[in-house]
Amino acid sequence: MAGLYDKKQIFEDSKKLIVEKNLLFVQDIIDLLPCSKATFYLYFPDSSNELDELRDLLNENKVNGKIELRNRWKKSDNSTLQLALYRLMASPDEHRMLNQHYIDHTSGGEPLNIRVIEADDNEHEKE
Repeated sequence: MAGLYDKKQIFEDSKKLIVEKNLLFVQDIIDLLPCSKATFYLYFPDSSNELDELRDLLNENKVNGKIELRNRWKKSDNSTLQLALYRLMASPDEHRMLNQHYIDHTSGGEPLNIRVIEADDNEHEKE
């Protein structure tokens, strides 16, 4: 089946789809291409430069989408959106004060350092 498709054309079509349709996931590309998922990954395996380039384009769309959403939240009069944006921007102390159910798992701000001693199987045999 893989021989029926031109790899270069599939790659160019993939890039075009990402940009034109503002795609966010590799599966979105595959769903819009005329080839199967198996063919796509045969042409563009995980470690390939082509797949890395496609993922870079997808990531650019994700970052742009997040920026656009945060800008909308900032302009909104919706208090839920404003609180969500504030939580994203808050310092750790501010974030803790916003949480209604904050539990300090670090023993007063200090990391827990618990020494774990594993039993030696041979010691059990001696006793």
